Amino acid sequence: MDKYSFLNAAHTAYFADLYDQYLKNPDSVEPSWRAFFQGYDFGSENYGLDGEIVEGVSTQIPEQVQKEFQVLKLIDGYRSRGHLFTKTNPVRARRKYAPTLEIENFGLSKNDLQSTFSAGEVLGLGSTTLQVIIDHLEKVYCESIGVEYMYIRKPEEIKWIQQKLNVNDNHPQFTPDQKKTILRKLNEAVSFENFLHTKYVGQKRFSLEGGEALIPALDALIEHASGYDVKEFVMGMAHRGRLSTLTNIFGKSAKDIFSEFDGKDYEQEVFDGDVKYHLGWTSDRVSDAGKKINLNIAPNPSHLETVGAVVEGIVRAKQDDKYSDNPSQVLPIIVHGDAAIAGQGLVYELIQMAQLDGYKTNGTIHIVVNNQIGFTTNYLDARSSTYCTDVGKVTLSPVLHVNADDVEAVVHATLFALHFRMKFKRDVFIDMLGYRKYGHNEGDEPKFTQPLLYKAIAKHNNPRDIYAQRLMNEGVIDKNFVTKIEKEYKDKLEEKLEDSRKIKKTEITPFMQNEWVDFKTAEEDKMMLPVDTRYPKERLENITKSISNLPKDKKFIRKIQRLIELRQTMFDENRLDWAMAEHLAYGSILLEGNDVRISGQDVERGTFSHRHAVVKVEDSEEEIILHNTLSDTQGKFFIYNSLLSEYGVVGFDYGYAMASPKTLTIWEAQFGDFSNGAQIMLDQYISAAEDKWKLQNGLVMLLPHGYEGQGAEHSSARMERYLQLCAKDNMFVADCTTPANMFHLLRRQMIADYRKPLIVFTPKSLLRHPKVVSTVDEFANGSFKMLIDDANAKADKVKTLVFMTGKFYYDLLEAQEKLGREDVALVRIEQLFPLPAEDIRAVLAKYKNAEDIVWAQEEPRNMGAYSHMLMHLDEAKQFRVASRRPYGAPAAGSSVRSKKRHQEVIDYVFDITKNNQR
Repeated sequence: MDKYSFLNAAHTAYFADLYDQYLKNPDSVEPSWRAFFQGYDFGSENYGLDGEIVEGVSTQIPEQVQKEFQVLKLIDGYRSRGHLFTKTNPVRARRKYAPTLEIENFGLSKNDLQSTFSAGEVLGLGSTTLQVIIDHLEKVYCESIGVEYMYIRKPEEIKWIQQKLNVNDNHPQFTPDQKKTILRKLNEAVSFENFLHTKYVGQKRFSLEGGEALIPALDALIEHASGYDVKEFVMGMAHRGRLSTLTNIFGKSAKDIFSEFDGKDYEQEVFDGDVKYHLGWTSDRVSDAGKKINLNIAPNPSHLETVGAVVEGIVRAKQDDKYSDNPSQVLPIIVHGDAAIAGQGLVYELIQMAQLDGYKTNGTIHIVVNNQIGFTTNYLDARSSTYCTDVGKVTLSPVLHVNADDVEAVVHATLFALHFRMKFKRDVFIDMLGYRKYGHNEGDEPKFTQPLLYKAIAKHNNPRDIYAQRLMNEGVIDKNFVTKIEKEYKDKLEEKLEDSRKIKKTEITPFMQNEWVDFKTAEEDKMMLPVDTRYPKERLENITKSISNLPKDKKFIRKIQRLIELRQTMFDENRLDWAMAEHLAYGSILLEGNDVRISGQDVERGTFSHRHAVVKVEDSEEEIILHNTLSDTQGKFFIYNSLLSEYGVVGFDYGYAMASPKTLTIWEAQFGDFSNGAQIMLDQYISAAEDKWKLQNGLVMLLPHGYEGQGAEHSSARMERYLQLCAKDNMFVADCTTPANMFHLLRRQMIADYRKPLIVFTPKSLLRHPKVVSTVDEFANGSFKMLIDDANAKADKVKTLVFMTGKFYYDLLEAQEKLGREDVALVRIEQLFPLPAEDIRAVLAKYKNAEDIVWAQEEPRNMGAYSHMLMHLDEAKQFRVASRRPYGAPAAGSSVRSKKRHQEVIDYVFDITKNNQR
C-alpha cells in the first residue's frame, strides 16, 4: 500500500511535498500538520483515519487537520465544478446546478472564514485564510472564464493548467497599448457588420453580431503563435461571422466582398461560383514582430462541420511536406457553431482522429461561436449534454467557457489555448458564449420563436461599447477614441465600396494558389487526351526486387513470406496481377519524386488480403514498408489503416489532396457502398468544388464492386450515384478489368498537368482470377485504354455486340467460351466518365454486321451504368438491355437466389428470345 493511499489523488503531490518538507525541517510546517505527521507512521501500513485503530496504533486526526481536508475538498469542488457557476452568459441567467459550492457543503462554516489553512499552498497562496482562498477560487473559476480539465489523466497537464490559472487569478494583464489593439479589432468587427447592415439591407450575411470578440481573439492568436514560430494557419468555419473574419483577419479586400454582395457575374464562363460566405481565401501576413505567416481559410459548404475534416487533411499535408521536423508549425483552427458541434456526428469522428498516427496534426484549437440557438432551436432542444463542447472530453481535452462580452477574457482564453496546444500538442476547446443579434439570417424574425431572449438582446449593448466604457473607466482611452477609430474604419469601407462599383465582374482568387502554381485547368476535351504513362521495364524490375524481399534478419509468418516472394515470381513469369499493378504504380510514382498516401479501413493489408503494403514482423509486430526502400531520393509512401469512419476520413484525405497535388492521395472503402457514409463529401466537395470554388483536387477513391453473392451491402459500390454526379469535366470514373489498365490509370492521375477526382470501381473476386493478369510489356509500354475491344472477335462474324463494364466481362467471357459463341463480341468500357463516345461509335461501325447491340450489366436496371449510358450516348437508347429487374436493394441476401438472377442475365445476353430479365 502506498503511504499516501488514503488521500485523494489530486492532493497526493501536495501532501508528499509537505511531508518531505517536514522530514527536512519539522519546524517549517504548520503546528497542526506537524502534530499530524508526528502521530502517523508513514513507513508502515499501520495507519487509518477518524480514530480507527490499526494494530493498536491510534490515529485520531486533529480537528484542524480535518478542516484542512475539508478546505482541500472545497478547492477540488471549484476545480471540478466551478465552471457550472460562472458569469459566462451575457444575455440570460444560467441554469441552476446542485450541489452548489457553498462552504457548508464541504463541512465548513462562516466561522472558518478567517482561520488560516495550509491548504492555500495548493493554490500557490501559502498559508492563508479561508476567505482569501475562496476569493481566489471565485476569481479563477467562477467569473468570465469557466475551465473544465480535472478529467484529464496526465498529472503534468493538470499541474500546468493549474499553474497557468493561478497566475493573476486567471485574469489577463494587458498593457494599455494591447487593450487599444483589442478595441480596434473589436471596432472593426462591429463597424463592418453595421456597414453591411446599412448598405445591403435584407441581404444574407450571417453576421457576427453578439460574437464580435472572435475577431480580436483570432488576431491575438495569430500574433502570439508567430512567437512560437508557427508558419501557417489553416482555418475552417461555417458562415456565421465568416465575412468579417475574411476581411479583418485574413486581409481579403472589402472591395471584393462588396462585389460579391452586388451579385456580379464571374470572370470565367466555366466557373459557377458560390455564395460569398462559403468562399476560401489564402494570404500572407506579417506579424508585429516582422514574421511572415501564411493564412488559409478553407472553402466550406452549408453542411456546417464538413470543413473541419478538410482542414485537418490540409494541415497534415502541409506538415508532411514542409514541416516534418516540427509539425506544430502548422496550426489548425476550427470555428464551430454550438448547435452544429453538439449535433453533427462528424465532430466525434474528427476528435477520435486527433491522436491517430495517420491523422494527427499536433493539436487543433476549436472555437465555438455559441449563439445559444441553432436556426430556431433552443439549446435545451439541441443537445442532451450539459455543454455543446462535451464531445471534446472524449480525448480529455481542456474546455474553456468564456463570456463573449468580456473581450479581454476571450483573448486571454484563446492565448491559454494556444499555449496548451504548443506545449502538449493536443486539442483544446473554447466555448465563447454570446448571442445572435438577428435571426439565422438577416431576413428572419427571431422573436417568433425566442421572444424573451430577443427582448433582452434588443436592449443589450454591443461588445465594443461595453469594452470602450470599461477602458474609459480605467483611463486608458477618452470618449473620443471610439468615435475616431470608427470613422477611420468606415471611411476605408466607403472607399472600397466605391472601388467595387467600378468593377464589372467578380474575380475569385483560388484557394492555396501557391501549391497549384504548376497545374492547369482542364475541360473535357483535355481529359480525353492520352497521357504518356509508360515506365521502363528495367525500373519496374528494380521496384519488383525491392518489394519482393523482406529483411533476412527478421522473422515473418511463412505464408506472408511466400506472398511477398510471389511478387518476383509473377514478374519473372510475365503474369502480373492486380496487386502488382498497384505496387508497381506506387513504386514508379515514388521514384518520379511524388508521394503516395493511402488510407481507409484495413488498407495496409487490404480488405481482401491482396495488398500487404505493410508487413508485420512475427514476434514483435514491427511494421515493414518495402515501398519506402526503393531509393534514397524517392518520394514518401504513407499508408494507414483508418478508424471506422468514412465521412471524417474521406474529408481528411480530400483536404490532404487539396493541399498536396504532388501526392497520389487514395481513400479505399472497405466495401464500395460504405462510401455512402461520406455522401456529403461526395456531393459538396468531390463533385462540385471546382465549379463552386475554382478548386482542383486529385483524390482517388477505390471502391470494391462486383456481384459475388455476398448480399446487398457487399455487392454494389452504387456506381449510379457517382455517375449521376458527373457533368462536363468534374471527375473521372473508371471500372478497369486488367491490371495494366489500373497501373496506367493511377499513373495518369499523377503525370497529367491537372487534377480531377478519380472514382475507381475495383474488383474483389478478380484480385485472384487466373485471367486477370497483364504482361510486363503492357505495363512498360502500354497506356490507359478507355475502351477495350474484343481481341478475339472477327468483325464480319459478329451478330451480337455486347458492351459492359468491370467484372461482369469475365462472367460473360466464361459463358461465351462454354457456349462457343464466335458470333458475339464483348467490348469493355473502362472509363465511364468522361464517356469515350467516339470510341464506342467506332466499335459500332467496326461491327457493322451486328444485328443485336446489347448493354449488359449485373446490377438491377435502376442501378449500375445503364441510365448513365442513356444520358451520354444517344445510340444507347437503341441497345437491348440485359440486367436484373429493378430492385430496391442492390442484391439478394440468399446466395442461391443471387446466383439464379445472375445466371438469368448472362443467359439473356446470349439468347435474344428470352423476354424477361432478372
